[in-house]
Amino acid sequence: MILGNPFKLRRNGVMGLNERNLRLVAELNPRGLMRLVNDKTITKRLAIEAGIPNPELIGLVSNPYDMRRLDQMLERPNGVAIKPANGSQGNGIMIITGPMKGGYKLANGRRVVFEDVRFHVMNILSGMYSLGGLPDTALIEERVRFAGVFDEISFKGVPDVRIIVLKGVPILAMLRLPTADSDGKANLHKGGVGVGVDLVTGVTQLGMQYDQLVDFHPDTANELSGLQTPYWEDMLIMAAQAYDVTSLGFLGADIVIDVDKGPLLLELNGRPGIAIQIANRFGLRAHVEPVLAADTSKMDAKARIAFGKDIYRLIHEGQAAA
Repeated sequence: MILGNPFKLRRNGVMGLNERNLRLVAELNPRGLMRLVNDKTITKRLAIEAGIPNPELIGLVSNPYDMRRLDQMLERPNGVAIKPANGSQGNGIMIITGPMKGGYKLANGRRVVFEDVRFHVMNILSGMYSLGGLPDTALIEERVRFAGVFDEISFKGVPDVRIIVLKGVPILAMLRLPTADSDGKANLHKGGVGVGVDLVTGVTQLGMQYDQLVDFHPDTANELSGLQTPYWEDMLIMAAQAYDVTSLGFLGADIVIDVDKGPLLLELNGRPGIAIQIANRFGLRAHVEPVLAADTSKMDAKARIAFGKDIYRLIHEGQAAA
């Protein structure tokens, strides 16, 4: 457990935002490369070129001219996801699950008409949800149809897996679960639940919500630990490959599981949060130091995954013995 006396946090290996920014983001993520993950259109292109599975792109709306095709893009029986290309923290995302009585049904069950959707897309173009408030592009993607493996510990929405990658080495992972508080979104800052995932096995551990430790999902009351994450090795490969296509030394890979297509890369984050430490109930520093000290440049993705697992085992064996 890492919560408690704040004076013990550093001794327990907990990394704060300042240290993350200085040692990991500033040192390992050149500013010129951050656009590769800040702009979802670029991230998607890189993923496609590298063969990393991701949701199908239906179309882009970059200007009022493109808006003329919006109604055609929305005509998908299984729905679509509308996202700002340069958005962050889940802001501006609209999930349409399918047609509904002359309009469209949203993931939260609410019905909207075409003009509501059009207005939302216009807000995206204006930069309402973009980093820095600059004009933006709306991505229209296929809606991920969640596989249902985590139904017992999830409230509506789509859970995702966040894997932290350092110099191409996966070091920590968590499952992010939507809740009633988060309005069906898996974002932790909106009230979602973060659940630590064993990096070696992919089995869920215990979790957190609002920076407080929890053992059960607040809405379903089901226990969070002991569930096997499917496609675990595939997810680790996808996360490790994200380093190869971006050259960013510190990033978070967000992956979802589609009922038909399996794991899909949802997005990459060049400034992943540090609440993953609470979800896993131990600090980042013990995982970070050996990777920073190692030369990973000649390792392929599988070798980097094996290295990350070795570090994880050593740390947890030491904790178990303590």
